[in-house]
Amino acid sequence: MKPASFEYHRAHDVAEVVELLVELGDDAKIIAGGQSLAPMMNFRLARPSALVDVNPVSGLDYIRREGDLLRIGAMTRHRDVEISRDPEVHDGFAVLPRAARWIGHYPIRCRGTVGGSMAHSDPTAEWCLLALLHDASVVVQGPRGQRTVPVAEWFTGFLTTSGEYDEMVVETQFARPRAYGALTEYARRRGDFAISAVGVAFDKVDNRLTDVSVVLGGVAGVPVRATEAEAMLEGSPATPETWVAASRNAAASVNPPSDLNGDGDYRRQLVETLMQRAFVEALAEGARR
Repeated sequence: MKPASFEYHRAHDVAEVVELLVELGDDAKIIAGGQSLAPMMNFRLARPSALVDVNPVSGLDYIRREGDLLRIGAMTRHRDVEISRDPEVHDGFAVLPRAARWIGHYPIRCRGTVGGSMAHSDPTAEWCLLALLHDASVVVQGPRGQRTVPVAEWFTGFLTTSGEYDEMVVETQFARPRAYGALTEYARRRGDFAISAVGVAFDKVDNRLTDVSVVLGGVAGVPVRATEAEAMLEGSPATPETWVAASRNAAASVNPPSDLNGDGDYRRQLVETLMQRAFVEALAEGARR
């Protein structure tokens, strides 16, 4: 398949991107890595009237730590995070480099961008789950200036966000660092979209869990927090019995869709299994540091 016809524009800074988006209207799309948009165009699932190529835009490929905030520029490639050895990344946000290895295949990680993933907003995308896990915010810039959107308000539905058509994602700000974290997922083949995924993050004091977050992917049109399971885990001992009980609660709390990959019961079983694995991995990785 080939995409429907479209206009092609190249922008060299964020201001030019915004200017083009305003001029071209809401049928135009930004293309960065193109790892999601290009296949959708080839299958005619997306038919933008114009593309604005932001690869010439400089200054948006960075990973910076400011206190408890980890700022990742929109043009930062998945691979850049995966191979980061920066102590400021691994201190509280070590789950990000480890989770990045789940993203597609090597060429996809080298080309795809963090900002593009946040803009695309797939409910099983690793960056979307990690953003919710770490109470992130998405920074966008448009003709009305720059604004910061809490990630809980960013995801509005399947592949949709609260971003406006004339705004560009310029940064994702990850907050709430914790010593332990992991993201686990299951797909038919390595590199495929996950059928279900689970992310966990927490601290541990006197062998009891504190500041716990649990995020589920593939169970709804957006990533979701397992709030009841989080409440069960908070203050509980870091034992297998604790996360077995919490994982059963998390699985029972969702009503996943059924499709060719499996029905709702199958996805609930995956959530239960993946959540237990995530806690085991998080504790093991935390013990190595």
